[in-house]
Amino acid sequence: MRKIRNPFTEHDGYFCYACSPENQAGLKMTFEEEDDCIISRWNPAIHLQGYINVLHGGIQATLLDEIASWLVYVKLKTAGVTSSMNVKYRKPVYVNRGKILIRASLRSSSQRLAEIDAGIYSPEKQLCTEAVVTYFLFSEKLAREKYWYPGSEAFYFDK
Repeated sequence: MRKIRNPFTEHDGYFCYACSPENQAGLKMTFEEEDDCIISRWNPAIHLQGYINVLHGGIQATLLDEIASWLVYVKLKTAGVTSSMNVKYRKPVYVNRGKILIRASLRSSSQRLAEIDAGIYSPEKQLCTEAVVTYFLFSEKLAREKYWYPGSEAFYFDK
């Protein structure tokens, strides 16, 4: 397992809802690389519930979308935007049972599109929510010029 560095924190005005450590209202996700996957261990907060003690479905979708974007950054070495996301809510994700695991892996990719499998797992390792996220990929040149992509080496502490 290898911890992933968030190079976007070096930019003034960076307040991503999902992953900025400075966004007080945000989710503050962090990431690790595990074999061919990107993972995040994340503790749901009670103020993010929908039904009592259940993580709101919109927050779950945000977690899945964000982990997919980090897979694009780290594994595909570029940036992109979500083209579509098909989410299946299988079991409740409880906010009062501890850290959950969010995992993304590459299903397939071409020059312009990537299909990414993403899932949320309970502390007991049960799959609760899953998604297939389709990303439209930018060329690395465009990603660097217009979308703040710093290059794949910037995501590692030991460059």
